[in-house]
Amino acid sequence: MHRLILFLILFSQSAIAQQWHFNDRSFEGGTTKYEIKDISYRGVSVVDDKVAWVSGSKGMVRRTMDGGKQWLYCPVKGYEQCDFRTIYALDAKTAVIANAGSPAYILRTTDGGKNWEEVFLNSDKGMFFDGIGFWNDKEGIIYGDPIHGHLMMFRTHDGGKMWEGMPEQNRPVLMPGEASFAASGTAIRCEGGSKCVIATGGTVSRMWLSQDRGANWYFVWVPIEQGDSTKGIFSVACKGSDMIVVGGDYKNDTLKHDHVLYSADNGKSWGMPKAATGGYRECVEYIDDNTAVTVGTNGADITTDGGHSWQPLPAAARYHVIQKARNGKLVVAAGGGGKIATLER
Repeated sequence: MHRLILFLILFSQSAIAQQWHFNDRSFEGGTTKYEIKDISYRGVSVVDDKVAWVSGSKGMVRRTMDGGKQWLYCPVKGYEQCDFRTIYALDAKTAVIANAGSPAYILRTTDGGKNWEEVFLNSDKGMFFDGIGFWNDKEGIIYGDPIHGHLMMFRTHDGGKMWEGMPEQNRPVLMPGEASFAASGTAIRCEGGSKCVIATGGTVSRMWLSQDRGANWYFVWVPIEQGDSTKGIFSVACKGSDMIVVGGDYKNDTLKHDHVLYSADNGKSWGMPKAATGGYRECVEYIDDNTAVTVGTNGADITTDGGHSWQPLPAAARYHVIQKARNGKLVVAAGGGGKIATLER
């Protein structure tokens, strides 16, 4: 009887999974295939059901104002060498982007990407931004790989116009070989008025949490695949006390071993799904209270029970990142080969 019930549950979830599909929008908006075929997008920020932005390699940024039907091409002039893996859009006109690597830049636009102002520059060799988050239109945080053993962190109080370094004593102390991944910019999540979650990976993979906008931190252990620089948590999704983490080993994207987990108590305890994803995953995103989608180099998967079981989505390889609207239902995915799509049913 137990096996029959499990079969019926999985069959029902499989049927639901088949209702969802990625609608490819990569070449909408006047940009030719030649111009974008070698672009890799790893940053997505979806404001509402109309406005979304994506960012990636070769200084590429694109923007939609009609729910993903058309994507305007907004190259960041003078920064074509940059891989902008981090983006946060405040509205249709205003966005903040940051690159992965050194020199480390943060740029801001207030005219829809026509012009960008350089608001931060650091040329230290160790600089490497991993992700950004905001609690509201003014208060935000950006973080990166450790400097002198502490996670690199900067705060803004004016919507990204200015950034100030956080005191070293207030930043998490990492273990040797512990860092974070910038595969999708979603190893950081800011929730509510003050909560922040940051996931690390490498030789050690942990979850760092703050309830006071980064002034104080504590960590919880996560039993995900780890122990090497290519392994660990690559993305976390949060909804209240519920969490889902995904990752694995990016050099072995078909490995299915302790690579996706869920928690219902803010990471104090973790569960393994009855049916896992199809391997290494780079990003996970809630699209409603119980439904979440995860994407990676070899495919994408959906859960309708909070991460307890997953079903594959069709024709969904090479997406690096997926995000749902902060105010709305629009879901946008992006990835290698200039891929941009909306998730629809």
